[in-house]
Amino acid sequence: MEPSFDATVYIVDDDDGVREALAWLLRSRRLLSESFDSAEAFEQMLRSRPGVTTQAGCLLLDVRMPGVSGLALFETLVERGYQKALPVIFLIGHADVPTAVDAVKRGAFDFCEKPFSDNALVDRVEQALAQSSAWLDGQRQRHGLQARLDELTDRERDVMRLVVEGLPNKLIADQLDISVRTVEVHRARVFDKMRVKSAVELANLLRQA
Repeated sequence: MEPSFDATVYIVDDDDGVREALAWLLRSRRLLSESFDSAEAFEQMLRSRPGVTTQAGCLLLDVRMPGVSGLALFETLVERGYQKALPVIFLIGHADVPTAVDAVKRGAFDFCEKPFSDNALVDRVEQALAQSSAWLDGQRQRHGLQARLDELTDRERDVMRLVVEGLPNKLIADQLDISVRTVEVHRARVFDKMRVKSAVELANLLRQA
């Protein structure tokens, strides 16, 4: 099934035939792809296009390549915190299964053994793209929430904390040594800045964060 979001599959393999076959397979399922013949070429692309990790994508990565190996590239992605935005599916030979299993334990999305089943591979690619998209959406929501929290004054934060605890305006006023009317004003500003209509909605929003 074609994903309902913009996404790119990055193919990193030193074998021309494998790259071409994978690109054709992905096109047949209406998936966009970009191919690289080495880990170094892919890393160069990441350096020149930092926005890549803000868009849904996944990486089909050969474990064994001349120069920087697929496993070393994966370690670099983990160090940079990219493995959530760019889930990695390793392409492996039978001898590399234990290595791939270990990589999955350390954050890789999955591995597919060569020769792989076309349908099974693309199904996993689509699942990886969906995971990438969901994680990026969550990041954007968290960043948006943090931006709203940053707009609150210290007094508004105090009021918000007590509102979320379920205290009525009179008790909030007593605790903060301010008037009930002042609490009402701050409460209204908090709801407006946080884009919520009730204390329950506000509590749920902060809990999700």
